[in-house]
Formats: sequence, structure tokens, C-alpha cells
Amino acid sequence: MDTTMDTPNQITFYDIASGPPVHPYAPNPWKARYALNYTHVSYTTQWVELPDVTATRKSLNLKACRRHADDTDFYTLPVIHDHSSDTLVGDSFDIALHLDTKSDRPLFRPGTTALHRGFNAYADSLFTSFVPLAAYYLPFNPDSAHISKAEFCRRAGRELSEFEIKGKARQDMLKAFEEGLVPLTAWFVKRDEGPFLEGREVMYADFIIGGWLQFFRNTLPEWSDLKSWHDGLFGKLFDALEEWADVQ
Repeated sequence: MDTTMDTPNQITFYDIASGPPVHPYAPNPWKARYALNYTHVSYTTQWVELPDVTATRKSLNLKACRRHADDTDFYTLPVIHDHSSDTLVGDSFDIALHLDTKSDRPLFRPGTTALHRGFNAYADSLFTSFVPLAAYYLPFNPDSAHISKAEFCRRAGRELSEFEIKGKARQDMLKAFEEGLVPLTAWFVKRDEGPFLEGREVMYADFIIGGWLQFFRNTLPEWSDLKSWHDGLFGKLFDALEEWADVQ
């Protein structure tokens, strides 16, 4: 894909490929996509096959922003290249902070950056605990699925078959997932006013949850159940976020 700047504020957004048809699933790139769409910046998407993520990030001279369980570098996406300032940003939260400086539609209310950072870590830890329910169903591109599966297993340190959870074990984990979301529901302080964490007004914290909901939408067979949990709280949020879910 040509990443040449067409407008002064053109951004290239690097996301993990899936499909076809394209239905991106990775939670952190989804956080960035929501933020890009919400702030109305002009951008194009560069799709990167999972086995090519490490090489792509290294080619952009970006360090790994995470570590594997064995303490080796974990190269991942999203990344944005802001051509207007020739700036590369390689972490979803830092991308949101960068975009917040470019738009008159703020992602963060004044004085909430640290709170958002802590909430992002909390949400990531919570939802990651239940990724085993979905990992077996990741929508790899069929043309490179065998390579992508091998790369995923290398990153996870487990065989893909170990993620095929069935029967009572699956039902127990789904129940634990539903119950595990109870503390998160307490963050919805104005649910009688609207679907977002603070009622009518969306903020970046909603996109943090939305990124994870998009992941489970694309990978969890019981997605319709998740949407109905807790009086449909997360389903209502997901539906409300569709306004900023355009895949470009």
C-alpha cells in the first residue's frame, strides 16, 4: 500500500491483517482506530500480516513496547506515522495522547491522563485473563494462516490446541468472565443517562473497553452472550461505539 502523504496531516496506521474479508480483531489497534476516527484526522491503514509484525516495527526503528513471559522483546502493533511532523508512535495509549494534540475533539478530559493510563492497564489485565476463551478462533488470513498460527503460538508459548477449551471447563471460564466483569461495571457511573462510562459523553476510556469488545466480537463464539451480560451494558456500549468503528 502506498503510504505517501496526500494531505498535510496524513497518518499511516499500521494494523494486523485478518480475513479476508478484512475484519480487524487485535484490541490495541482497535483502541487506536476508535481514536483516529473520533478525532477526524486523515489516515490510511497499512495492513501487516502477523508474521511480518516484528520486521515491520524494526524497519520503522521502533523498539518493542512489551516483553514476552521469557523477558524477550515483544514486537506488536499498532503504530502510526504522522507525516505532518514525521513522528512515529508505537503504543496505543501514546497514540491517543498524540492524537489529542491534533484535534479539537479531546479524547481526555483535563487532568485525567494518569487515570486513563491506570484504567488502560486494569482493563488490559482483566480482559487478557479470558483471552484463552477466544484464542483458538483468531481470524487469521487463510493465505498465511499456517505461518500466523505458528507465530501466535511462539508468542503465547503454547500450542494452539491448548486454547481449544470445551465442555464444562469452557462454561466455568465463561461464568468466571461474566463475574470478572462486575468490578468494571462499577465504572459506568451514569448508566441511566447513556451507554458510555460517564453517560452521554464518550471519552478514551470507552475506546479502551471497545477495543477489547471488538476482539471478542471477532473471536468469541459466545459473543451474543457477552453482549447480554449485566443487563446488556457492554452490548450497549459496543453498539454506541459503532459511530467510530469505520475500517479505512
